[in-house]
Amino acid sequence: MMAKMSTQQFEQIYEKYKTTLFRVSFTYLKNNHDVQDVLQEVFLKRYYCKTEFTDEEHEKNWMIRVTINLSKDLLKSFWKRNIGSIEDDSFTEAINQFGFMENEKELFRQVMSLPEKNKIAIYLHYYEGYSCKEIATMIRCSESAVKMRLKNGRNLLKVKLKEGWT
Repeated sequence: MMAKMSTQQFEQIYEKYKTTLFRVSFTYLKNNHDVQDVLQEVFLKRYYCKTEFTDEEHEKNWMIRVTINLSKDLLKSFWKRNIGSIEDDSFTEAINQFGFMENEKELFRQVMSLPEKNKIAIYLHYYEGYSCKEIATMIRCSESAVKMRLKNGRNLLKVKLKEGWT
């Protein structure tokens, strides 16, 4: 199979999207090593992709959708379902790579502890700046479902953060 892009084009795409895709995958997997595996596959798919993207936003949305799908697939895999992940410092290591200030790290930890549906909606909306309509397209649900997930996620975060302060 022949690649449609040069190495330089691929490197530019990699640099442009690696952080966002890492964070999206991390919201599902919470394991640095698994996320790296998913990203490798995402970028391979992009390298060989024959889709003509209308603009950068179309390309970014496609890559986020592929990242979400591959992350979910890994979670459904036999190994993850039956063995689970080994506890290590990858969660803390990954958060440190995100460049958060100390007070932001705890908030991000709390966001990552939310149920999957709320977590991905909160992350895409507040950390990546996507609208409810855009998120609905990416995660394949209705816009009202995204709004409900955001509302429920904010309420859960409020409770979690209050518990941490008392």
